Amino acid sequence: MAIQHWNTRAENNTDTPAVYEIIHAAFAQRDEADLVDALRADPAWIDGLSLVATDDNGTVIAHALLTRNHIGDQPALCLAPCSVRPDHQRTGAGTAVIRAALRAAAEQGERFVTVLGHPEYYPRFGFRPASRYGIRMSVDVPDDALLVLALHGDPLPSGIIRYAAPFGV
Repeated sequence: MAIQHWNTRAENNTDTPAVYEIIHAAFAQRDEADLVDALRADPAWIDGLSLVATDDNGTVIAHALLTRNHIGDQPALCLAPCSVRPDHQRTGAGTAVIRAALRAAAEQGERFVTVLGHPEYYPRFGFRPASRYGIRMSVDVPDDALLVLALHGDPLPSGIIRYAAPFGV
């Protein structure tokens, strides 16, 4: 599949089944899809920060979610999960929806974003290793996989990341 232009927008209620199926297919299990459903009912959910990328027919192809977490006592966002339909991976849909989610967060005045993900992928969006800033998790994770981003260039706070309860960490 060739790289193409993707339409991005906030998820709406009619997208919920498609988002669930995309996440399930992308991760080849239901845990992450069930996590998103649990987050929808959690206070960590922020309207407008669950985004989708669609093709020209309006079919949902990719999804990115930002929910509330904290770095120490500072409010931040957690980017997770991000997923693309397997038959559309490597087409730019994931990049488009992540860029749209980060833009939406910045427009809402959010300052910091954390992600636990591929250290080769997320730096393209400006993410840097969290350990450089004294940011860590309460559980052991690979140092190069825990990344952070300051959306407006503010100094990053240090401390332990506290996730929403549905994450279980």
